[in-house]
Amino acid sequence: MPNDNIFSGLKVVDLASFIAGPSAAVILSDFGADVIKVEPPNGELLRIANHLPPQPLSEDAYPWHLANRNKRGMELNLKAPSAQQVLEKLVKWADVLIVNTPHPARARLKLEYQDVVRWNSRLIYADITGFGDKGPDANLPGFDITSYWARSGLLSMTRDAGSTPTWPVAGSGDNATAVGLYSAIVTALYRRERTGEGAHVTTSLLAEGVWSASVSIQAALCDAKFFGLHDRKNPANAAMNVWRTKDDTWFVLIITPDKLAPVAKAIGRPDLLTDPRFSNPAKLMANMPQLTAILDEIFSAEPMAHWYEVFNGVHVTFGAVRGPQEVIKDPQLQANDIIVPLNGAGGKLTSTISSPLQVHGVAKVPAKRAPKIGEHNGEVLRQLGFSAAEIDGLHESGAIPKTKEHAA
Repeated sequence: MPNDNIFSGLKVVDLASFIAGPSAAVILSDFGADVIKVEPPNGELLRIANHLPPQPLSEDAYPWHLANRNKRGMELNLKAPSAQQVLEKLVKWADVLIVNTPHPARARLKLEYQDVVRWNSRLIYADITGFGDKGPDANLPGFDITSYWARSGLLSMTRDAGSTPTWPVAGSGDNATAVGLYSAIVTALYRRERTGEGAHVTTSLLAEGVWSASVSIQAALCDAKFFGLHDRKNPANAAMNVWRTKDDTWFVLIITPDKLAPVAKAIGRPDLLTDPRFSNPAKLMANMPQLTAILDEIFSAEPMAHWYEVFNGVHVTFGAVRGPQEVIKDPQLQANDIIVPLNGAGGKLTSTISSPLQVHGVAKVPAKRAPKIGEHNGEVLRQLGFSAAEIDGLHESGAIPKTKEHAA
């Protein structure tokens, strides 16, 4: 498979932190973009997230490599006055600048769009916030747990009846938002190809969360009648429920109307279709707990392997519920390049998760470890045109910390 590096020659400066912004840059890097990761002195917090509960604990900095692979690393103290000259040259060099600094701090650092576009009118300035650029909470900091999950309504709905809101999967909202930001960047790049003009593109964790919850949010907009929270013993629809097998595996089963008869026959209970308790919609709704109890007994009598064959035979939609340690053994992941080799990270970190986009006939850039703190300071500064004396001056002023340059 050829690797034509779709974004070869595209220059990206990643000033964002944590996951959403940096992961958008990762997608660009997967297709060949040259990405410079700019961190504050001593690096960003994501470097040590592998030591912070409730994240899985590991000596390997897996969150850092996941969100920053394939990038060159630079350390820059934006609070130092002389950092502006470095920022100016980075902006002039870049096609894309990704930022997620809250607006009050962004204004103090002279990092807003109007501050930097004067240096490069063709720049794609990609802006990500917690709650959007306008409104009473525009300046609030936001993580995906607060902005994407809680504020959007998702967290209120992803739980069973009688249970409290729970803690969602780390980075899930961030990574969904990363795809949205990537899409905005590519849209702006396409526009620039047509007009020659740069652009300020933006998304927020809140907007992405509402988009993910949009079926329910749209229902609320038209005053639809909502069912209560999911109760698997008394579901709104037994054809959409979660079941447990004999070997204690949970699975999701979705039976569309055209599959009712084939599934009933396949599980050995065609009589359910003519059972007077379930013979019309009103009776079915009234007797949903009874139907659920019958299906519970049926599905708990055989292991998951049995039901896999049964459901696969009638081509009905189902899925076993897997934990992370099981997911990585799923043959679908390797077969579809969802898990790919990671070069150079060391320790036990030999594989990583590829970005979820594929272009048929095009191989992605092989995944390479994320940079060490300030690893490419000298290389990048020289590429930007700074002389040795000017680089020494940046060190003395504190704009560029005196970090030992590591071999790539």
